[in-house]
Amino acid sequence: MWHPHRTAANLPKRIRFEQSCFKPSRLRCDQRGSNSRARLVDVRCAWACVCLLCCLACSTSSNAIGGEAADVAEQRDWHRLSNLIDQHADLDEPQADGMTALHWSAFYENESAVKRLIQADCQIDTRTRYSITPLSIACTSGNDAIVSLLLGAGANPNAVMPGGESMLMIASRTGKIKPVLLLLGAGADVNATDKRNQTALMWAAHDGHADVVEALIKVGANIDHTLKSGFCALMFAARQGQIDVVETLIAAGADVNDMMKPASTQGRAPRRGMSALMLAVESGHFELALRLVDAGADPNDQRSRFAPLHALSWVRKANRGDNPAGDPEPQGSGNVTSLQFVTELVKAGADVNLALKNGNSSRTALNPVGATPLLFAAKTADVPLIKLLVELGADPMIPNEVGTTPLMAAAGVGIKSVDEEAGTEAEVLEAVTYFLERGGQINDVNENHETTIHGACYRSFPAVAQLLIDRGADPDVWNTKNKYGWTPLMIAHGKRAGSVKPSPEMIRVLENALQ
Repeated sequence: MWHPHRTAANLPKRIRFEQSCFKPSRLRCDQRGSNSRARLVDVRCAWACVCLLCCLACSTSSNAIGGEAADVAEQRDWHRLSNLIDQHADLDEPQADGMTALHWSAFYENESAVKRLIQADCQIDTRTRYSITPLSIACTSGNDAIVSLLLGAGANPNAVMPGGESMLMIASRTGKIKPVLLLLGAGADVNATDKRNQTALMWAAHDGHADVVEALIKVGANIDHTLKSGFCALMFAARQGQIDVVETLIAAGADVNDMMKPASTQGRAPRRGMSALMLAVESGHFELALRLVDAGADPNDQRSRFAPLHALSWVRKANRGDNPAGDPEPQGSGNVTSLQFVTELVKAGADVNLALKNGNSSRTALNPVGATPLLFAAKTADVPLIKLLVELGADPMIPNEVGTTPLMAAAGVGIKSVDEEAGTEAEVLEAVTYFLERGGQINDVNENHETTIHGACYRSFPAVAQLLIDRGADPDVWNTKNKYGWTPLMIAHGKRAGSVKPSPEMIRVLENALQ
């Protein structure tokens, strides 16, 4: 999923340039023997001597009256800086990258040095080559004393960085309340936006600074401001697992059931219809998810095409691959495990047999329409989740709209890419056995003319095929072409969508069963 734009830390980056003497252009001369070449060398030596003298003179002059203040501040030689101030040296002379004595004093958070430089009438809002100002440095570190000094000396509270980030955004991201209040008191625009249309409230919400969020709301921050990506402050906080911020926003009037409408859903962008609850679940923030339900979020919400219990299948066991579906499981937060979340969510009204109303299905992929949470758990062979759902009342016989049962999904019906989808062979064997023991029909055929043996071939798990054959899978049932014209044996030879990977061992299992 898309994450909010984070600029660089806005700390000064010291770039040093080696001092070099002026190099004259190559002189043009005719080739007149060794004497001419000697004269050319003599001219170059003369130029070098002149340049050396000039450099020494410039260096002596600079050390005496200008440029030195920034250098000594960088070196934290505060006594020497004080002497330069007393000598009325040029305190605004920048270094090669534009850093001045005031920049460095703010960077090292030396309040007394900042105060003396201000009293000496140094430039307050001077920018480096990277547009860094002393105030942006102080807002980044969160030093309220220096922020106060700079604002009192006339620093612009609405100055922006090249990306449009305001001083208030920087301070809100840092998360210390006093600089934020100082900026607001000095007239900082609470609803200013950067080049990505993000606000200070979004920055504070994303990073979990509830006191800053509350302060911004009190002076009129727009809690409903939304980006083209569909993210508002509440969605940022939900995705990041910021419980205190979420509760602060809801108390201020944010809609707990608000729905995202992103302009694009490509890549890792959120799906249309995502809610704060779904963002929290899919990010592994189960404690926050339960708080959202307590606040009124719908535990059966499937506006994003999936409900929370369905989403747990890929949150707990991600696919493998280099696309968004292959991203690893989220780290999450809080003190509630995924299985504890399932139990509490069902207690809060989640329908354990909820069938999905909408969805898209490509060739051989599992059709989500009519799928229950158990069907999704079966596809990933998540045995602990399967067992818990059944204990909570899930029906192991409910198929999707094309007749794919949990047993068939566990075997592999709905698998598209070999070795890239969740579920090891050992896990699949356990899941298939579990469903068989609970009445799963081994010879069921769905509307696509697929069987459990087709599924085992999709997964390319010969041990699963052998188990099904040993348990009574009938060759007269499974040795037929599916909707796409493939028999299990053809699939084992590599005739399939997604990945062409023949399995000699699977071929032997099937041929032995057909003899």
